[in-house]
Amino acid sequence: MDSNHSAHLLLVEDDIELAQWISEYLTARQYTVTTCHRGDDAVELIKTLNPDCVLLDGMLPGMDGFDVCKTVRPDFINPIIMITARDEEIDEILGLEMGADDYITKPVRARVLLARIKGLLRQQERLVSPSPQDNRGNEQILQFNSLSINELNRSVILNDESIKLSSNEFDVLWFLAQRAGEVVLREALVSHFRGFEYDGFDRSIDLRISRIRKKLHDNSAQPFRIKTIWGKGYLFAADQW
Repeated sequence: MDSNHSAHLLLVEDDIELAQWISEYLTARQYTVTTCHRGDDAVELIKTLNPDCVLLDGMLPGMDGFDVCKTVRPDFINPIIMITARDEEIDEILGLEMGADDYITKPVRARVLLARIKGLLRQQERLVSPSPQDNRGNEQILQFNSLSINELNRSVILNDESIKLSSNEFDVLWFLAQRAGEVVLREALVSHFRGFEYDGFDRSIDLRISRIRKKLHDNSAQPFRIKTIWGKGYLFAADQW
């Protein structure tokens, strides 16, 4: 899939005029856009259509966007962008904790939305078809005692249990695991995955790692598998699995 063309987007927005405007704008830029206006309908559409990216309003009839995200995230691995009128940090954190990959607030700025979509789709394309330079030593399977991470089929096995990660969660885990025993700077993670310099406020990478820790049974209060190195970044401990 070309990240700039042919991607299928699901837009979930109950403001009919706004939904039409966003849909027309993205369609004019070669995206295929399916639109729905209710959260409960969105859950079914995400399951049946498996869109390349979901644009998800926070406040929806039937089921709000945060609950939609929480409901579909265990099985849906593609990017989710939360779009909401609420501009409180707690809502941003909540959306990201529920599994969203990005978060923008209304009023929607067309170029910002387009840039976020392109960035996430480029990242997704890199995950599906990684280039040799993205893979140290061209390893396709990383093994750490009871943890196995397979880049080829995008699977994670811990203690013989299959762990479901979103594509973006897998990408972060793979990035850290390739550098096991090294401190990976937060700035490097943000620059690599978000495409801009770390400004001291972006929480998306931190929350993504928090979700990974929870799924890999790390201690959230005192993580020992994916350690926080205060003031620097993160360290994947190779001997704690």
